[in-house]
Amino acid sequence: MSSRPRALGPLVALFTAGYLAPYLLPTVVGRLSAGLGLTPAQAGLVGSVLLLASASAGFTLAARVERLGPRRAARIGLGAMCLGYGSAALTASVPLVVGGAVLGGFGSGTALAVAAAGIAAQPDPHRASTLGLLTVSATAGALYLTLPHLGGGHALPFAAIALTAALVWPLTAGLGRGTGRPAASARTETSPLPHRRSGLVLAAAILCWSMAQNALWGVSGRIGLTQAGLGEVTVGAVFAVALGAGLAGVTAAGALGSRLGRATPIGAGTAIIAVCVLVSSGAESLPAFAAGEILWNVFYPVVLSYLLGLAASLDPRGRWAVLVGSASSLGVACGPVTGSVLSEAVGYPGMGLVLCALLLLVAAPMTAVALHTSGRPLVPGSIHRRGGAPAALLAGTTTSATGLVPQLGAPEQEVTEISVPSRRRADRRAFRLARPSDRG
Repeated sequence: MSSRPRALGPLVALFTAGYLAPYLLPTVVGRLSAGLGLTPAQAGLVGSVLLLASASAGFTLAARVERLGPRRAARIGLGAMCLGYGSAALTASVPLVVGGAVLGGFGSGTALAVAAAGIAAQPDPHRASTLGLLTVSATAGALYLTLPHLGGGHALPFAAIALTAALVWPLTAGLGRGTGRPAASARTETSPLPHRRSGLVLAAAILCWSMAQNALWGVSGRIGLTQAGLGEVTVGAVFAVALGAGLAGVTAAGALGSRLGRATPIGAGTAIIAVCVLVSSGAESLPAFAAGEILWNVFYPVVLSYLLGLAASLDPRGRWAVLVGSASSLGVACGPVTGSVLSEAVGYPGMGLVLCALLLLVAAPMTAVALHTSGRPLVPGSIHRRGGAPAALLAGTTTSATGLVPQLGAPEQEVTEISVPSRRRADRRAFRLARPSDRG
């Protein structure tokens, strides 16, 4: 991926379109079960297949976005979303619905791959990821408020995702074509991945992290309907409020920026999410269900934005951003069926205990990667307080104006410019030994 920053608006729109299907997963799974007569486990499996197709697209396109051209790849993905989700909305045949979901999922993953690669090339990838999460949370929240009033059946959520992809299509004109790369640039296409060990650890951890999140998210609708005894309109309203609270959380993450680094938001945020999972999975009333879902959705996008920013910092060309994002999508894909199987085996509270333990387990390696890997700073040109030698190197090589560098620690020493004579050899008579009497 080229390190040249791309227009942010089209990337945020692509991010929104690609992430909308995972955000609407509870209503998609619930309506597949109610509208097509599938069992909860079968509906969860369809959701997992959709998200698995999305993850497969990301792994396939991790290092090929620039070669295909961001505009072309984005339009292929959006076209597949329109065709796949649109056809799934227009039929009641289970095989055709599954086929449309697979095609649409591959399109979602393609759109996400283009967005992730472009966001990694931005000067501030954390800010770009935050804007994308804000947009998709707002869009999903509006749909959760609207869809229950438009009727039942599986068609509406699929049609909403297809319509979103169609609306994003014109914005792809702002993406580069990415054609005609020179031979030297083509050779860098195969350059080895930097921070390979940290990237692999982060990818494996975020896979488990996302699986735990979406195991609960995939059955949250059924928890509200069956265990808490709520109606679909009430459950939809809780989800909308929760996603609205997520907007506040992402806004706070954007305002917080690099003040706490990445390790503290990732580690502490994951621990808080684990507690919220316990509360939500054991809810038997509206207050408990709403409290668990709302608090969970406040911290989930916050931690996710820092994880995406951490992945983007590992490689400015965006390869780790796409690979880690695809690993997250793979975890998301395993979430619905994992939640369905666990809830049927040990009940919703037992499922919550298992997921809580898994989240606490993966918090340690993700925090360790954030502490160990410097990557690019959250704010371009910033020098971390405990940067050590890398920080000194950055300070010595940056071309940014000194006024743009945040002063995070003690005030910096003034740097005095020393004029160097232009002659090849300086006259030795111009130099003499310094003596104490020479002090002014």
